[in-house]
Amino acid sequence: MGIEQDIQQVKFRNEYQKAFINILYTHGWLSEKAKEFFADEDITPQQFNILRILRGSHPQPLSTLQIRERMLDKMSDTSRIVDRLITKGLVKKGTCKMDRRLVDITITDKGKKLLEKLDTRQDEMDNIINNLTPKEAITLSDLLDKIRKSNLQ
Repeated sequence: MGIEQDIQQVKFRNEYQKAFINILYTHGWLSEKAKEFFADEDITPQQFNILRILRGSHPQPLSTLQIRERMLDKMSDTSRIVDRLITKGLVKKGTCKMDRRLVDITITDKGKKLLEKLDTRQDEMDNIINNLTPKEAITLSDLLDKIRKSNLQ
């Protein structure tokens, strides 16, 4: 089944429009799959992204601005998401020692344990796109990189 059947549209202005719409549609489809995956642990994909970023910087804390710069979804309200993670005990806030006006965010042991649990389920996440061969996955990544790089000029 192709994009034509999925969205019940037969004609496109050109192949670029079709590819663009297909990317948007697939983004939505993948987002729903990710939500289902993370729902088991009562976190959102954005919360997972922040936990992953903090684990990668551990033991160095990050400010909310630094987290936002590294996030996959740049439109996320990082402060609000961090507050929810604090409520769940997955991250903690502290005053920055270098600049007392800034807040440092670090992952807690509970947050690290949650990520370790999710790490054991990574095959499930990979299975969402396992109908691609490894070579096709590389090609897809290369093509997506090419799209983003072409618009940097």
